[in-house]
Amino acid sequence: MSKIIIGFISLLALLFTACGQAGSNKDEAAQHHSQATPESHGHSTQIGELVPSDEVCMVNDAYMGKKQFDVKFDGKIYYGCCEMCKERIPKDATVRMAIDPYSHKQVDKANAMIAVTGNNGEVSYFENKENYAKYVKKQ
Repeated sequence: MSKIIIGFISLLALLFTACGQAGSNKDEAAQHHSQATPESHGHSTQIGELVPSDEVCMVNDAYMGKKQFDVKFDGKIYYGCCEMCKERIPKDATVRMAIDPYSHKQVDKANAMIAVTGNNGEVSYFENKENYAKYVKKQ
């Protein structure tokens, strides 16, 4: 019973902090996060599969299985899953950048190749197709 309570509390904490900041639209964000998963839209992905950038929440680094909100910043387009993401992307440079897991170089998420690399839709960002192919081959 205590494991169920701890799990429930953990889930609530995750939903309220999913975009990394508190906001006035917590209920709307939690609802959007809980609905926007690849499985809930009939999509299933394999680990290592490339996915469209517009179906990735770049704040949560997660494949969502449907088109996300586009956020234009500095002549580039980033994607987020909720209003908090739309607000955070222009303000927080750390959510616009990632580390390529093959080259270990910093990449701009707006220009990256994106692949599912986790069991729950987690994604990684690659500088180019060559790094992606080398990473997949290593796995």
